[in-house]
Amino acid sequence: MKLHEKIRFIRQLKGWSQEEIANKLEMSVNGYGSIERGETDVKLSRLERIAHIFGMELLELLDLNEKTVFKGTHNNNNQFHYSHINSISIEQTELKHELEKAHLINEQQKQEIAHLQEEIVYLKKMINFIKLMEKWEPVGEVKKGNTTHQGPTIIK
Repeated sequence: MKLHEKIRFIRQLKGWSQEEIANKLEMSVNGYGSIERGETDVKLSRLERIAHIFGMELLELLDLNEKTVFKGTHNNNNQFHYSHINSISIEQTELKHELEKAHLINEQQKQEIAHLQEEIVYLKKMINFIKLMEKWEPVGEVKKGNTTHQGPTIIK
């Protein structure tokens, strides 16, 4: 997994939006989005801030234990940038995708359960209403005093 993919994955895992991270980094959403898309080289200081926001060490973010290779380049301002190349097996990538898919399925199931629970409450109310209606029987004319009424009565 490349560094920009890892940054996006960790952000999504934590349930944060690009806008939230961009605000914490004091940069535009478009600028942060270009980091996640791998369209820009990221300064070491910005990588340190991203790691801090994610609550991890920079080395964890860079993942040195998976045959990480660094390539340093200097730009006109003499600022040092890092490109991160990470060797990861196809199997691990597939497992990552399976985990993401399982997470989405889990969220969908939670929503479906909530909907079904609402439906159960509604159906219970309908059953109670029907039971109540079965106890009532229409009666023809009922005389009370000098007036005649038409109305239901409870069957016991």
